[in-house]
Amino acid sequence: MKNLFKILDLSSAQITEILDSADELKLLRKKGIFSDALRNKKIGMIFEKASTRTRISFEVGISELGGTPLFLSGSDLQIGRGEPLKDTARVLARYLDGIMIRTFTQATVEDLAKYSGLPVINGLTDLAHPCQVLADLMTIREFKGSLEGLKLVFIGDGNNMCNSLVVGGLKMGMQVSIAVAPGYEPSRTILSFAATYGNQFKITYRPEEAICGADVVITDVWTSMGQEAEAAARLKAFSGFCLTKELLSAANDDYMVLHCLPAHREEEISEEVFEENAKYIFEEAENRLHVQKAVMLKVFA
Repeated sequence: MKNLFKILDLSSAQITEILDSADELKLLRKKGIFSDALRNKKIGMIFEKASTRTRISFEVGISELGGTPLFLSGSDLQIGRGEPLKDTARVLARYLDGIMIRTFTQATVEDLAKYSGLPVINGLTDLAHPCQVLADLMTIREFKGSLEGLKLVFIGDGNNMCNSLVVGGLKMGMQVSIAVAPGYEPSRTILSFAATYGNQFKITYRPEEAICGADVVITDVWTSMGQEAEAAARLKAFSGFCLTKELLSAANDDYMVLHCLPAHREEEISEEVFEENAKYIFEEAENRLHVQKAVMLKVFA
């Protein structure tokens, strides 16, 4: 793997290979065994969006693989003051061995790789959140034993999480159903991809319809970073989409709920449902570390 831009770029075999590697790395970490595969490598971490889990998990992961992480906020770099991305990229290429970036547009990630020539990992864009969804798949497989044949349901905004879950779930043999509000559908590219899977994918505007028979239910905030001005409109549009015990009564008895965090309790998920599924949600958060280490071994090592 030269880069990780989005889940759409990965084959099911590559996803499985990453998940297997992440499982092994998790076990080794518990035994206090660490790799030095990134020894003497300097990895830049560019953040144009705020972060808790992405920054900490990547910084710890790079260190545990023997590398040196460098935190670079958008306000610290000259791109925050108008320097063309291609100029920043060509400068970074002289200093670094790889880059992880958390930003807004997908083009920024791909142009950074194009002009720097360095391997680049997408830590999040408005289109895709590949590292989070790989961690989700890892967590589901950890608790359910396998992925194929499970029904994965996403309830909420057709955002980067929804886009990446649709692709990841379908590629791994899952039945995928999503419930979104009208006007908040996933990317057209993602819907075109999903259409090739026929009845394996379903989109609806009724959460209770999507959630019927679910094995795994995932949600996310309704207002993502950069959309704060739309918060009131989104709260209204997603009325009835909150994951409550009542809504989840249509899921299978052994369902699990995941959330990429941060969670807005009593908006997209009730306090009760969140706490009942906390063991899954916080294992999911931990698994960001392991899956990203697996990705970095493929991209940066």
